[in-house]
Amino acid sequence: MRPEQYQPRLTWVSHAWRLVAMLLISAMVWLPRISYQWEHARWWFFADLGLGLLSYVLIWWRRTHPVALATITNLMSVISASSAGPGALAMVSLSTRRHWREIIPQVVLGLVCGVPGLMYFSTPDEEQSILINAFVIAAVLAALVAWGLFIGSRRELLANWRERALSSEAEQQAKVNEARSVERARIAREMHDVLAHRISVVSMTAGALAYRTDLSGDEVRATAKTIQETSHLALTELREVLGVLREGPGDAAPEDPQRQSADAADLSGLVAESTAAGARVRFRCDADLSAVAPGVARTLYRCLQEALTNARKHAPNAVVTVAVKGSAERGIDLLVENPLPLGESTTATPASGFGLVGLAERVALSGGRQSVTLTDDRRFLLHVWLPWSS
Repeated sequence: MRPEQYQPRLTWVSHAWRLVAMLLISAMVWLPRISYQWEHARWWFFADLGLGLLSYVLIWWRRTHPVALATITNLMSVISASSAGPGALAMVSLSTRRHWREIIPQVVLGLVCGVPGLMYFSTPDEEQSILINAFVIAAVLAALVAWGLFIGSRRELLANWRERALSSEAEQQAKVNEARSVERARIAREMHDVLAHRISVVSMTAGALAYRTDLSGDEVRATAKTIQETSHLALTELREVLGVLREGPGDAAPEDPQRQSADAADLSGLVAESTAAGARVRFRCDADLSAVAPGVARTLYRCLQEALTNARKHAPNAVVTVAVKGSAERGIDLLVENPLPLGESTTATPASGFGLVGLAERVALSGGRQSVTLTDDRRFLLHVWLPWSS
């Protein structure tokens, strides 16, 4: 991570305590010299003060020009003691970047400028050996560099934690969005499976009323009653599907096959419903479905429902053959077969194009397989295999 990426924005409090710290350091270094400079080298006093004020102005650009500012303050330290505060802050700020190719040259420059400065620009009370001066300056520079390295490491660590937290939050939000998309797709498939069957029955029955002009009054009433009952069932099943979107777990009490498993009687009822609507279905069930897992039985019910719906849409006058067989060892096989129409389908029910696609997804989620075959003798064959238990 680059230093510019983890340097925090400073508040007015941060600026204030840094300014106070610089003033204290400058005062500690410059106060012992002020009296001597004023009495014996007044030019030195004004030069020291002027360079110090200049360093306090330039220190505000320590983040944008760290190397240049550290170089300037090191050079000022030769004759200016009042620039010690900004010089210390410049060295610490440079060290927070933790680039040794920048730190080492500035440490060397600080020693080169600091030792001669104490030798040639010092008061009589400050006269010390070169070795002691070099040791003191080296110790101060080492402390400033160490403090800067610590601050830089801590800032980068906090920035990494912040970045990881944001990344984790974004990842969690992405998972939530994905879960919502999956749930919406599941509800869409469920609504298609539930409503397409009922609405196709209503469409076919209403179509019979439109074209049959020879029906008696009782037959018209019976047909209208069938439309009414099928529409009521469609609304009921729609309410059951949308019930999963409500907050309370008891808001929707779904009925078979929504809540419980489907058995041979449910499949027979589904076939009887299609037959009553005018379809011609041959149904045979050679499996005991009472022991099948509820989820698998429900998928089997939806598969047959979708198959009969497709048959009514695309081959309304054809004979549909339905066979269900299987056992706990072999699984369940659903075979639905019907001849293809010779011409265009006469049904007005719109084709969504997603029935078999959604059916394949539902079968795959149950651990099964689905295949669609068009035989040479123009017959449509839907084969669904489902495991006995999910």
